[in-house]
Amino acid sequence: MSDHVHDDYLLSALTGQIIGAAKTVHGELGPGFEEVVYQRALALEFPVHGLDFSREVWIDVHYRGKRVGKKRVDFIVGDATGDVMVEIKAKNAVEDVDFVQTLSYLKASGHVVALLLNFGARTLGIRRIVYETARRQKR
Repeated sequence: MSDHVHDDYLLSALTGQIIGAAKTVHGELGPGFEEVVYQRALALEFPVHGLDFSREVWIDVHYRGKRVGKKRVDFIVGDATGDVMVEIKAKNAVEDVDFVQTLSYLKASGHVVALLLNFGARTLGIRRIVYETARRQKR
């Protein structure tokens, strides 16, 4: 199994399907396009992989119980087992700020698992992020 899909991982089957769709898109298009091109291609590829999704989902950001802002996530992909937040980038390399941004979106969304996918490099960049506090709260 890959580093990103393992039977012990939360929502592993779903993340595996998402990664499969992303690999198909990256294999077909390769690097070099703007983020929106990969987003549109994923929106076409997800149904081919049997995935239900919402694109450009707005999430509320709260502070002390009050809404203080809104942020948009690229995709929420789900099945009967749960939902995975998907953030995409099209850069030479993912930076720490991209990871922190995705983690912040994950915390704000209430979801537990996110995939940070980078289409800008020669090989598809995949980072699986689990927000453990949310995971413990949902048990």
